[in-house]
Amino acid sequence: MSIVETQEHQDLRAAVAALGRRHGRGFDRDTLWSEAGKLGYLGVNLPEEYGGGGGGLAELSIVLEELGAAGCPLLLMVVSPAICGTVIARFGTEEQKREWLPGLADGSRTMAFGITEPDAGSNSHRITTTARRADDSDGWILNGRKVFVSGVDITDATLVVGRTEDARTGSLKPCLFIVPRDAQGFHRSQIDMELQAVEKQFELVLDDVRLPADALVGDEDAGLLQLFAGLNPERVMTAAFALGMGRHALDKAVDYARTRQVWKQPIGAHQAIAHPLAQAYIEIELARLMMRKAAHLYDAGDDAGAGEAANMAKYAAGEACVRAVDQAVHTLGGNGLTREYGLASLITASRVARIAPVSREMILNYVSHQSLGLPKSY
Repeated sequence: MSIVETQEHQDLRAAVAALGRRHGRGFDRDTLWSEAGKLGYLGVNLPEEYGGGGGGLAELSIVLEELGAAGCPLLLMVVSPAICGTVIARFGTEEQKREWLPGLADGSRTMAFGITEPDAGSNSHRITTTARRADDSDGWILNGRKVFVSGVDITDATLVVGRTEDARTGSLKPCLFIVPRDAQGFHRSQIDMELQAVEKQFELVLDDVRLPADALVGDEDAGLLQLFAGLNPERVMTAAFALGMGRHALDKAVDYARTRQVWKQPIGAHQAIAHPLAQAYIEIELARLMMRKAAHLYDAGDDAGAGEAANMAKYAAGEACVRAVDQAVHTLGGNGLTREYGLASLITASRVARIAPVSREMILNYVSHQSLGLPKSY
């Protein structure tokens, strides 16, 4: 660990792990969020001049991973400080930074992120949510739909990805808008999910939502640059979320294998039990290294390099998490399906990192096209 992490990072990891152990699997989300914010963990990646810790994704991913490993992950960290906080810090106006970053840093304000649409899926170029200039003001009017938006009911606003129509060329350009939760015409309906999580999933309908001119984040013409500045952190933090979950499941399985005795020795002494657990541990450690690489490249300003590494990290962590959870449940046998051990619910939850925010198949497309230079099939 000391080879790839500074002493400061090791100290942060130990402190957050201690916080996670105090709350544990039965944690109260609001209480933990508030305490993590007061301790400076939620905004560790945001600029110091706006109340943050002055760090980067390397630090923020440590926080989420360790909370997840303790059984109390905060999913909204993927969105509020990582995506929205990063985009506003990099591209927002001075007024937007002063208004939002201090609250995002201490956890007193939160923001959701809306990009996925029913007919667009992983193809962000097909986004149809449209923003047009209001005829009677210098503001904007948004219309469209979004799906699978996390935590809209508990956040103050949603950073919505829309498109503006260019009057000269007729082309559509992606832009990001801050939409308050109580904006007129901004409707939400909860999606009935098998996955049980504190942060619920919503479908959004934007029906002539009127916004002031300063709701637009950054430059109207920046488009994809601003969008992907938020998507790379999303992938890194999703990897951290998955790794924390995988470590949590593996720790439970190892403890059980070390103490559970059926014949004359603990079941962990048998290679049929020990080797799959060792393999799961190796895969988690390999994914952690790629996640750290991705965070380092992003924090160093290498957006192109971070894009490749972030996608690889998300892919590797998602696969490692699923296999760790499966093996943990299998190690405990029937006990792995009981509420007492809390592993059964992870069978569904672990699949999230394979599916969202981008599927593993689309990551393989990205690597085959961008890294290997192979032709596209679409």
